[in-house]
Amino acid sequence: MKRFALCPLPLAAALLGVAPNAGAQGTDEFGAYGARNRNHGESAQYGMFEARFGPYTPRVDHSVSGTPFKDTFGDGKRYMVGLEGDWQVLRIPHLGTLGPGLGWGYTRASGYARLTAQPDVLSDEKTSLAVMPFYLVAVLRADVFMRELGVPLVPYAKVGAGYALWWASDGGSTANQNGVAGKGASYGPQYAVGGMFLMDILDQQTARDADNSIGINNSYIFAEWYGSELDAFGSSKRLNVGANTWVLGLAIEF
Repeated sequence: MKRFALCPLPLAAALLGVAPNAGAQGTDEFGAYGARNRNHGESAQYGMFEARFGPYTPRVDHSVSGTPFKDTFGDGKRYMVGLEGDWQVLRIPHLGTLGPGLGWGYTRASGYARLTAQPDVLSDEKTSLAVMPFYLVAVLRADVFMRELGVPLVPYAKVGAGYALWWASDGGSTANQNGVAGKGASYGPQYAVGGMFLMDILDQQTARDADNSIGINNSYIFAEWYGSELDAFGSSKRLNVGANTWVLGLAIEF
């Protein structure tokens, strides 16, 4: 009933040559606020940043004879930490965003090497293998469900190429065998599929404040499955340090 009772006010203001002030509207350091801004216009959106964590077992034993990785480091879970930044170059109407993504990760496995003369006997010296993968992928995020249907889920897919540095060490120094240093680089295709859950719906006011103050459009938690075949496209001269695994993480869109 209040809506209809106030209808003559804008007309009266117009007749008096005065622009109506709809609601308690004003300005502060972040711009306009009040009744006209209650639907919250988002700031411009350019990209996304991810913090990633998940298990990672390099597929070394797939590229050499025997199972040296398993024999040395066992078959327990090992984990990788990583970061990724995406640039959302293109917005596809009624679908989502498309653009390049650049990522980095790091993992390390350690154990006791087996004696060459007695393979069943472990040595007293620890050995380790560190892997540092980088990758460049095309990222398609279908945020149409969130934006047009109100469903707080964003499926996505990635495809591209990975490049990984790796090095083995014995007691803190780079391992050598027959005069060959235990380090190198591997590369190959990389792909992933995943889904994101929009955390903004848990506290919409805080989400609006974060957008107004520091330009964070959306915050997510996500789960992803990905594969990387870092063996120089099947070369027998490259160590395969890729993996088929999953990752969990946090992401912000800005």
